[in-house]
Amino acid sequence: MDKPKIGTCWLDGCSGCHMSLLDMDEGIIAVLARADIVFGPLVDAQEWPEGVDVAVIEGAVSSTDDLKLAQTARARSKVVVALGDCAVTGNVPSMRNGIPTRKLLERVYVEGATARPGVPTDGVPALLKQAEPLHAAIDVDVHVPGCPPKPNAILLVLNELLEGRKPDLGSKLRFG
Repeated sequence: MDKPKIGTCWLDGCSGCHMSLLDMDEGIIAVLARADIVFGPLVDAQEWPEGVDVAVIEGAVSSTDDLKLAQTARARSKVVVALGDCAVTGNVPSMRNGIPTRKLLERVYVEGATARPGVPTDGVPALLKQAEPLHAAIDVDVHVPGCPPKPNAILLVLNELLEGRKPDLGSKLRFG
């Protein structure tokens, strides 16, 4: 019988949640004994595959590419986990929300440039008007707060989901 499939990705964030995922140490070996990671920064897959059992998504939805990846992951996955404060609340990426996008880009890439001023467009995804938490863009099944979440919390969530149970995080986790 095929093992369950896990996909991971990060949107607009620092990748700290993925570092916490790796910090599960030998716990990741136990997870890999029960499931296959089929998409993520450590996997060579170029497109989110069909039939993913658990999607673990870090980061806020800030660009058109973020939105597309989040929507694809949701459509092709049974369970979606918002991992970390950026995915759960928008956190640091949403700090730009009070500044109009065009003004923000001009301040950084034109006024702040020391060489070749100009807002990049080639190969750069368009920013959305607002950076939003993952649940504003897609349905999320499990929210795992923390900046980043503790490795044992991620391991708890993955183990519960692999057992077919929705994790009860109640008093076990906190924001920040």
